[in-house]
Formats: sequence, structure tokens, C-alpha cells
Amino acid sequence: MASISCIITTNLSSSFPRPFPRKHPKISLNSNAPKRHNTISCASSSSNEDGHKNPLPSSENISDRKIDRRNVLLGLGGLYGAYTFDPFALAAPVPAPDVTKCSRATISFSVDNVPYSCCPPLYGTISDYEVPSFTRLNVRPAAHKVSKSYIKKYEAAIKKMKELPCDDPRNFYQQANVHCAYCNGAYQLAGQPYDVHSSWLFFPFHRWYLYFFERILQSLINDPTFALPYWNWDNPPGMYFPDIFDDKSSPLYDEFRNADHRGGYLMDLAYAGQDLAAEPKQIVNNNLAIMYRQMVTNAPCPLLFFGAPLRADGYGPGGFANGTIVSVPHNSVHRWVGDPRTSHNEDMGNFYSAAKDPVFYCHHSNVDRMWTIWKTLGGKRMDIADPDYLNSEFLFYDENKNLVKVKIGDCLDNEKLGYTFQDMPTPWKKFKLTRKRTKLLIKSAKSTPSTETVLPATLTKILTFSVARPATSRTEADKEDMEELLNLGLEYDDTKYIRFDVFLNEDEDVILFELDRAEFVSSFANLPHVHEGHGEGEGDAPTTTTWRLPITEVLENLGIEGEDTVVVTLVPKCEGEFMNITKAEIELVNCVD
Repeated sequence: MASISCIITTNLSSSFPRPFPRKHPKISLNSNAPKRHNTISCASSSSNEDGHKNPLPSSENISDRKIDRRNVLLGLGGLYGAYTFDPFALAAPVPAPDVTKCSRATISFSVDNVPYSCCPPLYGTISDYEVPSFTRLNVRPAAHKVSKSYIKKYEAAIKKMKELPCDDPRNFYQQANVHCAYCNGAYQLAGQPYDVHSSWLFFPFHRWYLYFFERILQSLINDPTFALPYWNWDNPPGMYFPDIFDDKSSPLYDEFRNADHRGGYLMDLAYAGQDLAAEPKQIVNNNLAIMYRQMVTNAPCPLLFFGAPLRADGYGPGGFANGTIVSVPHNSVHRWVGDPRTSHNEDMGNFYSAAKDPVFYCHHSNVDRMWTIWKTLGGKRMDIADPDYLNSEFLFYDENKNLVKVKIGDCLDNEKLGYTFQDMPTPWKKFKLTRKRTKLLIKSAKSTPSTETVLPATLTKILTFSVARPATSRTEADKEDMEELLNLGLEYDDTKYIRFDVFLNEDEDVILFELDRAEFVSSFANLPHVHEGHGEGEGDAPTTTTWRLPITEVLENLGIEGEDTVVVTLVPKCEGEFMNITKAEIELVNCVD
């Protein structure tokens, strides 16, 4: 069968990329990989006298690290300097990549090269794509609600795609390579490896990607009404791995997945590598709280939701930044599905291999749905109007093997692309994070040490400090004009996995695993990300960034808008060898794109 010779997996012994692998390289599995855990811990941690699991960092070992500043940041909300770019600076939209200069890709979170070429085959010339007109909308169904006849049709389409010749750009594994090329540095932008994830390109790239993938499937089964399913992980009945992808005899199955998360295992949308020891009701509430924080509280402004601007000359002075959904749950779901027995958490758990698992497209169909829903939530939640954003371009092969160029401005409305989504409940929209603290703080806000007294500090234990606010008791008009942001200065070794949570009006006795509380603000996590060829010069310094968190709604819900200082508590969950909090301040920012 043709599909056998087209399967692409990890083969770290390969020294040079080939146009396409001729045989099936093997992923080595670690049979001793850890199974399901009941607590969150860091293997490299040591316990301090307070009983917390923490590393023992030092300034010496940080300066010795070989660090790539382009690490992947996960965070529940937050804006990493995106407001600091100069809107009047000379720039240009990101052009379509030059496929003739496509080169070796790097495996995410490692120094290893992808052992095959992720570059597309070249057929004909590039043409501008014209979106066809549609007389009816196709409906993308929720994966847990599909019928047997739908499953049969979906399986037939994927089977046909896998059986296409290996050098056919519509072949399933060639389609998987599209994600690898755009996300693992095979293309260059402004002389640097190009990755769509940590910028405002994330949503439109993946929308176009799924659009063409879907049209190829339609053409292969001669059914223009076929639509991809979406994994409804924002709704409790959908917070499990979809059954349609778990049949080992099906072309929708992928062998490289976390076996512990099969068979009706409830997912954690903030998954950080260890399963949460909590009752199912608590996990569901945490998930709903995360969705509310990501879609509502932490994304009142376009750049917070979409991510940092990326133009033809690269990132602005504020650097890169993930949008809220990109960080969590997008990255968390990838990690939750990926196989911990493999070297790099393949398939879903690594960007280069993620699209080799058919569930990738189901996952991203729901991510795409989040973009559509977010724009209905009111306020300033609208698409970015910057011409450099709207005119940025991507290349894809269409269902006829034509290499076409598309613009972001043509994909802002999913209905203009011919599809909508099956209506399903969105309980997170009205989910209320309630005040759970019933006792007084150990110290009042006024008696809690100030940020100047506590910081800078290494996050080896729970840190609590007070931060002065620039204004109190703001009117509704004030809040409409200006968003109140908590800015945390971070300096860290980004070769390590680091995670911590942020709370307001809490202190050292905070209940660690309850995120469905009004005091919870956000969560930071860093996935290690080192590229081959880095480590010289600027790579020797620790990564520094400012993490910006909207807190206007949190202050309202806690009833502390009239306070001139707020108590901030940082709770370490999992750390590398260095996480230093350098500063904390609150500012008012105009919420514009």
C-alpha cells in the first residue's frame, strides 16, 4: 500500500534531510516512561525547608546556559511587550515564504534536526488564490456528536489522502509537513527561523491550513459538503479524547499518543506534564475557569488574544508573545495528547510531528472556533485592522495541486470561507469564579512587604508582596478607556520547563489546585526551546521578558477596586534551574490593536 512508504516518524540518526523518506524510520519508545501521576512535581527539584519542591538556582549556572530567546511561552493570559511596538515604524506585511530557500527544520524543544525535509514539493507556478462563492455553509460537527455514517465518510477521506503518492502535495504526510515547515524554522523571516505560533499569525495561518486540508478531503471523496469535526474541549461532554480517533483499525488512529489519557480519561486544560490529583468536578471547574479567563478576563484587547505583531522585518521592540488561547489550552492539549514514551513527546506533543496525528485537525478546528466565538463577546474584541496584518501571506496547495498564495485579510470571516460550527453549549461564558478565601490574609495589604522589598527574588518558594496601583475606584468610563495590567518582570533559564500560578488577595496558605476561584489570575509556563546553531553570543544570557496580565475584572470581583495596593502571590508549580522575578508593577494601558 502506498501509505506505508509515506509514513514519517522520528529518526534521530539521520544526518541530512531528504526530499521525502523512502522507508518508515522508527520512534524509539521508553518503556520505563512515567505513568499516571497523582501529584505535580519536578524531577530536577529538591525540597526546601518549607516543604516546596524547588530548584536551587545560582547566578553562575544561569550564565553558563546556552539559551535561545525564541522559547515557547505558555500563559493563562498575558501580553509580553506587545503594547511597546512603535505603530509608526517602517514595516511591511510578512510575505509568502520562498519555498526555494526552504531548509532543515528543528525539532521543537531540542537541538535535534527533523530527520527529513519538511519542505513542500514544487509543482508549477504560484498564483493568487480567489475564494470561491458558497451557496450554503458546511457545518463542522462536534467530534463527540458525529454519526456512524459521518465516521465512515471521514475515515474513507483520510485513507485516500494517506494512499496518495508520496510526492503528491495533497498526501496526508506532505500535509503534515506544512505545519513542520511553518512552525519549526524551515522558512526564514528577517534572517531568523520563522514560527507562526508566537505572534498574531497563529489564528489565520491555522484557519487557512485547515481550509485547504478540508477541501482536499472533500475532493477525494467527491463530497463538497464534508466538514472537519471539532474537539469540543471547552464543554464538559467534550473534555475527553474523542472516541472516533481511538479505534486502532481506523486511519484516524495514531500510535504515538499518551496511552494513559485514553478510555474516557478527563482532560486538564492546563496540563503541564503531570496529571492533576483532584476530583472530576474540580477538574471540570478548573477547565471552565481557564476558558473564562482565557477568552474573557485575559483577552479584552486584540493583541492579548492574537499575540504580538510580526512583520517582514521581524518582531517589534516588545518581542514575541503568544495569544491567550495559543498558550492554554492550545499548547496544553498538544502536550496532553503527545506520547511521553517518545524522545520529543511525538506526535501531537511536538510542533514538527503534531499534524501527523489526525486529531490535530480536530483540535485546531476548535481553536478556530474560539476565534469566531471571541469576536461575539463584546467590548473591543474584534479583528486586527493593521494593514501589515491583513496583507501578510501564506502558501498552500489547493485540492487541485495548485500552489496558491493567500492573505490574512481574506480569512477573517469563517462563513466567507464556506463553513460554520455545530452549535454546542459554552458554559464557560457565564462561569463565575467565586471568592473562596473565607479568612483574613496573614498580613493586610498595607503590612505585606512591598515589591521593592521582596523583589528581585528567585521563585524557590511561594512569594507574596504588595504592589501599588496608579489609580483607585475607577469609573466605568475609565475602565472602558484603559485596561489595568499587572506587569511581572521575568528572568529565567528557558532551557527548562517552568510553571507558576498568579493570585491576587491571597498568601502562602492558598489552596494550590483550585483555579475556579476569583483570586486566581493566570498561570505561566515555559516549554524549553533551543535551536541548533544557537548558544553562541547572545544565547549565553538568560531570557528576560515582561508578562502583562489584565486585572480590571479580577479587582472588581474581589471587591478591592478602592484599595491603593494589592497583594500578589506567586505559587511555583514546576521550575527549571532558574526563575527570577525582577519586578512587579501595575499600569494603565489603552486597549488598542
